[in-house]
Amino acid sequence: MNILIFGPPGSGKSTHSRTITERYGLVYVSSGDMIRAEIERGSELGRELERYLARGELIPDTVVNTLVISRLRRNRKNFIIDGYPRTAEQVLTLEDYLYDHGMTIDVALEIFIEKEESIERISGRRICPKCGAVYHVKYRPPKVPGKCDVCGAELVQREDDRPEIVDSRYDLYIKNMGPIIKFYRKQGIYVKVDGHDGIPQVWERIRPLLDYISSRESLSPGRS
Repeated sequence: MNILIFGPPGSGKSTHSRTITERYGLVYVSSGDMIRAEIERGSELGRELERYLARGELIPDTVVNTLVISRLRRNRKNFIIDGYPRTAEQVLTLEDYLYDHGMTIDVALEIFIEKEESIERISGRRICPKCGAVYHVKYRPPKVPGKCDVCGAELVQREDDRPEIVDSRYDLYIKNMGPIIKFYRKQGIYVKVDGHDGIPQVWERIRPLLDYISSRESLSPGRS
């Protein structure tokens, strides 16, 4: 089973991606994780990528395409791609790669939330720079305001989590994803899920579809 999953900032797609990965035994491919890993390495490329994120801009297609396709070369089936493709150029690159290797996408799943919800979820997030623990000022506050429960370090807000940056990222997502959603809708594999409410409620909207696809795939083991 091969899945694309996407959604506006704060939609919970990464959380659900990990649940899907564990439940169905898929390989998790996240363009965001690969970009953040490059930033953490402190390379020249990582510093440039960090500047794009701080401005709320998309990373150049050539960079994202290289990261994702190189990952897919190691795992040619049973994967979920989180947050890719995000532009028409990325769609073309992915479709060319899939065609050349006889692969298909089973579902393009969008978890959708409105802008106000996106800003509230993302701008309230706080990160521990020491141990990586994640909090939210409203939904998961630390026991001591501004302090990590695990190690006591001062919590920080990521630069790209500021409200004005989230607002810009949301608008950019809507603008760029319009034609991509249209493309996958024409293919008959696009599914939109309401991402409001809690994680368990949203998961129950996703699970029946993926259970069906998984059971269908088990009857056709030769499909990529």
